[in-house]
Amino acid sequence: MNIGRIATAMITPFTNDGAVNYEELERIINHLINNGTDCIVACGTTAENPTLTTEEKLEVVRFTVEKVAGRVPVFAGTGDNETKYSIDMTHAAEKNGADGIMLVAPYYNKPNQLGIYKHFEVIAKETKLPVMLYNIPGRTGINVEAKTTIALSKIPNIQIIKEASGNLDQMAEIIDHVADDFYVYSGDDGLALPLWAVGGNGVISVAAHVIGNDMQKMFTAFDEARHEDAAYIHRAMLPLIRALFAQPNPSPVKYAMTKLGFDTLNVRLPMVEMTDEEKANFDNVWDTYQAKAKNFK
Repeated sequence: MNIGRIATAMITPFTNDGAVNYEELERIINHLINNGTDCIVACGTTAENPTLTTEEKLEVVRFTVEKVAGRVPVFAGTGDNETKYSIDMTHAAEKNGADGIMLVAPYYNKPNQLGIYKHFEVIAKETKLPVMLYNIPGRTGINVEAKTTIALSKIPNIQIIKEASGNLDQMAEIIDHVADDFYVYSGDDGLALPLWAVGGNGVISVAAHVIGNDMQKMFTAFDEARHEDAAYIHRAMLPLIRALFAQPNPSPVKYAMTKLGFDTLNVRLPMVEMTDEEKANFDNVWDTYQAKAKNFK
């Protein structure tokens, strides 16, 4: 399934008392769609999935599908380290109208490659929805190896991988050995253009919350053989991308969104708000980026 060039791993806004702020969530949904997002991923890492209750996850997906109203695809993060729970959440997401599901590699258990394969295989066979695999070894403690992804790509509804291993060689190997209807997306904003250049399909992005249109300009410049323009945008983005991950995600991007007028500062423990010093450091990077962005072509 082609989900465009930029899918945004959407944040979950909270009120001051810690409840999901659905009014603000609707504003965020519309902002993303109007600013470069081709697909929304709800209830992923950036959504603070581990601290959302099951009921909240289901309602966030239902609400997102309702408010998106078919303008872009909506993928729901239903992956867990318990296979049966992942199946239950997948069934619920399908019932609530999701266009696809995202399955993170099973964390903490640390299964071998066969266990990883069987986990994904069993869940995929329980749904008709397109499946996006999610490889993020820095959070899960395991790497979904290229050979495992290639084998999984042969299951008809496993159609996408969000590759956040940071290993461009691994991503290139996957691209080289899968069919044209299997799509490889970077899970790291800083590798969006390098992966695109070796045949990848785009990025599942955090930064697109605030620079989605600029990321689209970068891809367009590359496709139009304006490689210097694309490279300039890429280089300009890198300090901002680093700033967005200088503290644990999603605290920095939630702060960044306040600069666009959104009420998104609140996070749930064990995440914490950035300190005043950290915010000041981010502000400096933000201002430098905004000055450079005026020159993007």
